[in-house]
Amino acid sequence: MREAKELRNATELYHAQPLEDNLFEWHFTVRGPPDTEFAGGRYHGRIILPPEYPMKPPSIMLLTPNGRFEIGKKICLSMSAHHPETWQPSWSIRTVLMAIIGFMPTKGAGAIGALDYTPKERAVLARK
Repeated sequence: MREAKELRNATELYHAQPLEDNLFEWHFTVRGPPDTEFAGGRYHGRIILPPEYPMKPPSIMLLTPNGRFEIGKKICLSMSAHHPETWQPSWSIRTVLMAIIGFMPTKGAGAIGALDYTPKERAVLARK
């Protein structure tokens, strides 16, 4: 699977791997983006790949309190199952992880699974 090969050399920003007994469920950890209220935080989440992946997008959820995304709720991003019309089959789990990191310091603006905690509240969560 190209995903495993691409993620074999994880960076300090993220790590991901599938469950041993289910290649469609991946668990990941991302670090909060530097120079943001999330800096220093580590955030755990799940990516559920549909059987049609990579032709259809994954579902993504965060499992660590972070002040940006609801815990355990599928989040709405342009590369998630909420927006199959914008999904590109060339995108990968690495692309999804980088997008999560990039979206963390942005406003939730009422999107599904979005939260708009204050920067101070987010920084407190990053230190927990």
